[in-house]
Amino acid sequence: MVDVDKAVIARLKTHGENFEILVDCDKAIELKQGKNINLNDVLATDAVFKDVKKGERASEKELEDLFGTSDHLEISEEIIRKGEVQLTQDHMNKLREEKRKQIVNLIHKNGIDSKTNLPHPPQRIENALEEAKFNVDPFRSAEEQIKDALSKIKSIIPVRFEKRKIQLKVPHEFASKSYSVIKRTCNILDEKWQNDGSWLGSVEIPAGIQEEFFSELNSITHGKVETKVLEVKGE
Repeated sequence: MVDVDKAVIARLKTHGENFEILVDCDKAIELKQGKNINLNDVLATDAVFKDVKKGERASEKELEDLFGTSDHLEISEEIIRKGEVQLTQDHMNKLREEKRKQIVNLIHKNGIDSKTNLPHPPQRIENALEEAKFNVDPFRSAEEQIKDALSKIKSIIPVRFEKRKIQLKVPHEFASKSYSVIKRTCNILDEKWQNDGSWLGSVEIPAGIQEEFFSELNSITHGKVETKVLEVKGE
């Protein structure tokens, strides 16, 4: 069981009624995200409350009527999974920082410097977001915040999103190892294994990781991979 003094409230409103339990913030969030967590490591008490602050407990009849059981573990898990978990400031800061890193990674992966056509280093993007005073929302996905983030930093660093269609030809002796990298990194548009065992195909890749992708393929093939940019598409 969790220390009650360090616990936060998890709350579920259902059928017009309010049910609350005391939980460890981090563990409850992990459980809510689908991780396999022992409930005894999440809960601070066995009690299910109508109002924690008033110390008002839910009756067994109320629990049976609304949850179909009076088992506090089953009910607590449902409250956590379907309800809301009160976040501590530390956890809020952690979520915000994780979301910021996701936004930086998306811009680095998909964007390039519109003047040099090269990817921006992550630290440069991070600095631009900070200089622009971009407010990261910990509850919205990184994808939902990209448009706002770009509009904020474009006056600080030149950036645009591009995808590139690339034709690749990999010699037979490197084809198998290269293919796993291609499949992991790119959207394969078409492909053909040649009679000599070499691989020929066209792929689509975010512009920001093209240089890194080429570098990895050149390392595997000792520079023998053939590449050709067929098309550039802005977003």
